[in-house]
Amino acid sequence: MRTRTSAALTSETLDRLDAWWRAANYLSVGQIYLLDNPLLREPLTRDHIKPRLLGHWGTTPGLNFIYAHLNRVIQERDLDTIFIAGPGHGGPGVVASAYLDGTYSEIYPRIDRTADGIRKLFRQFSFPGGIPSHAAPETPGSIHEGGELGYSLSHAYGAAFDNPDLLVAAVVGDGEAETGPLATAWHSNKFLDPATDGVVLPILHLNGYKIANPTVLARIPEKELLELMRGYGHTPYVVSGGFDGEDPRAVHERMAQTMDEILDQIAGIKRAAKAGDLTERPAWPMLILRTPKGWTCPKEIDGHPAENNWRSHQVPLADARDTEAHTKLLESWLASYRPEELFDDEGAPLPLITGLAPEGDRRMSANPVANGGLLRKDLRLRDFRDYAVDVPAPGETVAEATKVLGEWLRDVMIDNPETFRLFGPDEVASNRLQAVFEVTDKQWNAERWPIDDDNHLAPSGRVMEMLSEHQCQGWLEGYLLTGRHGVITSYEAFIHIVDSMFNQHAKWLKTSRHIPWRRPVSSLNYLLSSHVWRQDHNGASHQDPGFIDHVINKKADVVRVYLPFDANTLLSTYDHCLRSVDYVNVVVAGKQPAPNWLTMQEAIEHCTRGIGIFDWAGTEVEGEEPDVVLACAGDVPTLEVLAAASILRERIPSLRVRVVNVVDLMRLQSEGEHPHGLNDREYDALFTTGKPVVFAYHGYPWLIHRLTYRRNGHSNLHVRGYKEEGTTTTPFDMVMLNDLDRYHLVIDVLDRVPGLGEREGAFRQEMQDARLRARQYTREHGEDIPEVAEWAWGGGTKGTRLDTTGGDND
Repeated sequence: MRTRTSAALTSETLDRLDAWWRAANYLSVGQIYLLDNPLLREPLTRDHIKPRLLGHWGTTPGLNFIYAHLNRVIQERDLDTIFIAGPGHGGPGVVASAYLDGTYSEIYPRIDRTADGIRKLFRQFSFPGGIPSHAAPETPGSIHEGGELGYSLSHAYGAAFDNPDLLVAAVVGDGEAETGPLATAWHSNKFLDPATDGVVLPILHLNGYKIANPTVLARIPEKELLELMRGYGHTPYVVSGGFDGEDPRAVHERMAQTMDEILDQIAGIKRAAKAGDLTERPAWPMLILRTPKGWTCPKEIDGHPAENNWRSHQVPLADARDTEAHTKLLESWLASYRPEELFDDEGAPLPLITGLAPEGDRRMSANPVANGGLLRKDLRLRDFRDYAVDVPAPGETVAEATKVLGEWLRDVMIDNPETFRLFGPDEVASNRLQAVFEVTDKQWNAERWPIDDDNHLAPSGRVMEMLSEHQCQGWLEGYLLTGRHGVITSYEAFIHIVDSMFNQHAKWLKTSRHIPWRRPVSSLNYLLSSHVWRQDHNGASHQDPGFIDHVINKKADVVRVYLPFDANTLLSTYDHCLRSVDYVNVVVAGKQPAPNWLTMQEAIEHCTRGIGIFDWAGTEVEGEEPDVVLACAGDVPTLEVLAAASILRERIPSLRVRVVNVVDLMRLQSEGEHPHGLNDREYDALFTTGKPVVFAYHGYPWLIHRLTYRRNGHSNLHVRGYKEEGTTTTPFDMVMLNDLDRYHLVIDVLDRVPGLGEREGAFRQEMQDARLRARQYTREHGEDIPEVAEWAWGGGTKGTRLDTTGGDND
């Protein structure tokens, strides 16, 4: 990035800026209103106007103004720049600029640079079979859909990480600025390394109104606003104009001069960083642009203010088709941009306009960074088999699954030093991934004190920790959408904070899959630990496994949910996740010491199937149907099912028990509902069509019913899971509170196998008494009863007492 070397701003440059702005405004208004007569070559009639007027005008002229000025500085300074439109409803403006610089016609040849192409451009906007009103995946240059406000800055910083030459221009709407995620995102500048990362230029666009109310930041004194931005660590610049009929050229001139000052400051910071001369965190510049809401639309409509008023937020002339006076007013509004000066006889933009567009990939709408799949390279991944834990026999050894995974992720960081990061809200070490700190630090550009020496803080690092799930996911999304890889780890209960962010990203992936020029990006990978069944320190507030339910609502070709139950299955699962593209992978795994059940080869085979029979755990006879199926999904449910199977093996050896474990939850759906779904023959072979199935599940039990409701034998399925019973207690008391414990599972078998309950009444009572003893023991001793805490598969104990004290670092 260099300082400006061109001559002072010329009249010709001002002409180009103003012409681009007028053309973009004209095309934006046309997208909202027009079906035909695209260049106003004949008097406007109702038949030229869309029957349904949809879209948002209010923020659009400001976005067009900013885009024009960015084009100028990109040209003059040869900047590598992408554009993020936080006010996503300004979609018509971003589309208009992509059309003016030629990218739109290159990608969509039918929308060529003719009058008919403009007609098609207008007709597709917010129209059946067309494009949305936001800067959506269909919009060239966009990595930010904008349909939900609050994430523009976090996406911008995610894009800037490890892109040292990139400038990310992030426009923040003043309505968006009132959201919690955006208010927190200003602090992202404390996590930016001036030497190795790119630059984010926040542009706070104050147009004064939301849908129907003033905005907070537009109504506080400017002194207070500037102090706020300085407090966030920025150097604020202000450009205000367009009010009271001010000549737009004067505003263009002030904007151009201010942009040069800002970019000179940025260039100076980058030079100093490269030379090693920065002694403290720089106060990166940001711009406050204050313009009227709906700038350039009619001043009044039906006696009410429109420009510089909330009424211009969406469609200022809502009756333009059905009210003759509004039709004439719309015609006058369109004519005010003087389209005859902007487009030639064929309808192509004139050189005065196109001359402002940068060339090739320097166009913001054509920048490959904003189509990250073009730049994405597969991760270099070491063979996860080399990190396997030894399993001489099922349950004979114990490991912390996520700690083992952390050792593999440590080496992923070594081998991919510029394309892989780990994100987490102050929970990386708590979730046992601390091995990564052997090779990297937490990126941190605020103050560091001597006492912090053991906390792995450094200006540059591969771990991004901030106590905001919104920022961590927003950063990761921006990182992925610009061609890189990463993982977000969180406590299971609190990942709900980003439910709506997950929605938006899943929708983006769903849509982009059907856009040929969008290339696949790395999957969004969640690692959720500190899960519902092990919250000994924290209690009910940390107990909620419902994120899985939320995820499964999305399209089947986008979402995947995995429940590995030991260290080797977690390694195998995560190797798959980091190799995948265009998915959201949700992996839930425990972090506490727990038995290892499968050798690595067995784990690979089991995870490849996604579901399978533990033949070593059951007592079924080859060639005969089992009497009952014990099924499980999740680490704690697997432990309890295996303990229940062990009890049944010992007490009723003639009972034919089949044990089925599910790692890939989507295998339970039918093949017509999910790509991973089992066909009916495969499902029936595992679960039978008429035998009772007792299913111990990690989350809310009704989800299993929802996934299997079309299956044969569904009426025989009985699911145990979390049912909102929890507190600060021991691990086994927790499963007892929710009737997921081994004794209750045995009772379920006795109650559901025909005739068994009547024959085994004394045994059933023994199981009830065992529950009572276990409950009483916890109340007297504060820990789980030894027969549970020291239990191991194969009878007796193996000399290893499982940890029952939790250990969350909350």
